[in-house]
Amino acid sequence: MKILPALLAVTTAATVVACGGGTNAATDANTLTLASVDQGSVEDVVKAFEKANPGVKVNFTTSGADQYQQQIRTQLSSGTAPDVMSVWPGNGNPATVHVLAEAGYLRDLSAEPWVTKYPKVVSDVAQFDGKTYNAIFGINGIGAVYNQEAMATAGLTPPGTWTELLAFCRAAKEKGTPAFALGIQDNWVTQIALFPLVATTVYGPDRDFDKKMAAGQTSFATSAWTTAVAKYVEMDQNGCFSEDGLGTSYEASQKLAATGKTLGIIQGNWVIALLKKQNPKGTFMLQPLPATDDPAQTIIPAAAGAGYGVNAKAKNPELAMKFIDFVMSPEGMNLFAEKQGGLPTLPDTGYTIDESLTELSTFLTENRTVPFMDQLWPNPKVQQTMFSGLQDIFSGQGTPEELLASMDADYKSGA
Repeated sequence: MKILPALLAVTTAATVVACGGGTNAATDANTLTLASVDQGSVEDVVKAFEKANPGVKVNFTTSGADQYQQQIRTQLSSGTAPDVMSVWPGNGNPATVHVLAEAGYLRDLSAEPWVTKYPKVVSDVAQFDGKTYNAIFGINGIGAVYNQEAMATAGLTPPGTWTELLAFCRAAKEKGTPAFALGIQDNWVTQIALFPLVATTVYGPDRDFDKKMAAGQTSFATSAWTTAVAKYVEMDQNGCFSEDGLGTSYEASQKLAATGKTLGIIQGNWVIALLKKQNPKGTFMLQPLPATDDPAQTIIPAAAGAGYGVNAKAKNPELAMKFIDFVMSPEGMNLFAEKQGGLPTLPDTGYTIDESLTELSTFLTENRTVPFMDQLWPNPKVQQTMFSGLQDIFSGQGTPEELLASMDADYKSGA
């Protein structure tokens, strides 16, 4: 998530936006350097932080997850990394808590007062070796985000079962407006439509699946992961996705959904703010993506999103910690939640949940969620193999069997 989100690509259309001189600008006691993947939301947080701290200047860059993860590791190893940087929970990609903390790149945040307020679903993935390294400000979920105006024009309603979903896709295609935009040129996006299918088919019947994987009692290839991948392929065969997904970037897919060229997009709730940016008058709602014909079995992938870590060798550590504490304050969390269309991590922030997230909030309350799958994998290789394998399936160069066998091999290689 991914988040928020998440993750390395061989090719990327992500754009880097530099502000105030970038993260490599000269620093002093009143200058903070920051690298973020929170495009469209961190900007307002930076403005509020600077306003609350007169004389302070934040030099920051924003970029897509694929490009960011390539750059940040290079910067950390060369000593040119910013004071504060986006960090993902768990261990699923090259810029996660486990990977960066184990390498000694992150400052221990365990003594900060907000750490004790973390819900367990967050604290478990914000730590490495019993210490907290990640300031996680929001909880995100993945589902089908519908363009309400486009849905009304098509005369269709969100499907609640698997059979209804396939019928919905066929009906949308017949009307000339595909159901969901797909932008898997950015390879991290390949996982997004798969994860809701995995949540229901794998974790619905077995909430202990991750424990069994870790104990060697099951595998991707011998579990309901085969069912989930098969359903992903079946969605494609039933015309659920826009054409040329492999040639469509994440940004381009947003435009398709925002402007009604598709009826929606399967993404994390963070995409809602980006859709509204392209279509301020649009109304977008996140709904569960069904994977069975029993709505009561549907589960949503929901977990801690990307947060912020402090460079262990920050040039301005005091200001870095001040920024982290601002991010974790009610003002900071609420600003992020408002701009991203998410939910604050900590309770009692006074935040009013956006109507578009009513279903996500309900599923969280009812404990009908599971963490993003990659957050509990033993190494980032599993995720990278999943990305490339899914792209191979969509290009006709690979099979689900080959994908899951390769993921198993990487999983068994350990940390």
